[in-house]
Amino acid sequence: MRKKLCVIGGGRWGENHIRTLFQMGNLAGIVETNSQRMDELLEKYPVQGFTQIDDAIQQEFDGYILATPAETHYPVARKLLERGLSILIEKPMALSSKHSRELLEIAGRTKARLMVGHLLLFHPAIRKIKEIIDSGKIGRLYYIYSTRLNLGTVRTEENVFWSFAPHDISVLDYFVGQPPLKIQAKGAKFLQNNIYDVTIAQFEYPDNIHAHIFVSWLHPFKEQRLVVVGSQGMVSFDDSSLEKNILYYNKRIDWMDGRPVKVEQPDEIIAYEKRMPLSEELKYFIENLDKEINISSGKTGHEVVKVLEKVHNQISREE
Repeated sequence: MRKKLCVIGGGRWGENHIRTLFQMGNLAGIVETNSQRMDELLEKYPVQGFTQIDDAIQQEFDGYILATPAETHYPVARKLLERGLSILIEKPMALSSKHSRELLEIAGRTKARLMVGHLLLFHPAIRKIKEIIDSGKIGRLYYIYSTRLNLGTVRTEENVFWSFAPHDISVLDYFVGQPPLKIQAKGAKFLQNNIYDVTIAQFEYPDNIHAHIFVSWLHPFKEQRLVVVGSQGMVSFDDSSLEKNILYYNKRIDWMDGRPVKVEQPDEIIAYEKRMPLSEELKYFIENLDKEINISSGKTGHEVVKVLEKVHNQISREE
């Protein structure tokens, strides 16, 4: 029997979920408190509409997508999970590790499925790069860096690291297979007195693997670049490019007679199937409503919130 899902939140990203689920044949309900916006959505997507979350909860849909502002994630998700209702929460899972841990514990107690919308974990290019790392093609993993830069959208409730970096943190943990041991971070505020516009965070993982994340919404051009460097080769992927190619650089440093020697072979483009990440994410959530969430689980979401919190505390102490 086809699963019936309800999307809570009809904003820009919420409508992406609504549209995708409607195309998949799984959209059964929409919650939107703005009645005018609700009318617009129901005209395009003729399903059940609710202006109150409690009314949608009473319907006990097979699953819920929570795409409301981040500050509402904890109270709304808690209400759903306490009823044993399965939910996919958009990132970040919560605005404190205390709250994300509590949601994780409630889901465990009520047996509800809990997933977090770390979309890049379902990006075919990211999955392919993970395959390349695990295959040994780049040798021993040395370091990774990620840049997520653009002009806007500037937030007034959360800083740029909370807004942009959850994607990158989840990808780093996915590639390495575990959370970081040490974190160092710095940030700068220009537009608002209490909101960071630019941050750079450095991470140290087991086995001397290092990484950094540079995010800014005060930048002249858009860039979403990921670079992975290993002992035998290197990989880059720019999700903001038109081609969205995975590039493999057959380059490394060898040692001859105690001296470093650069070795370069022809580069190559790594083929992968270019599917839509959101469709892949929602398909996974639906397929695992009666099983177990292993990718982008509540535990993954909690680990990401812990890193966000640590970085925020570090850059705040610099003031």
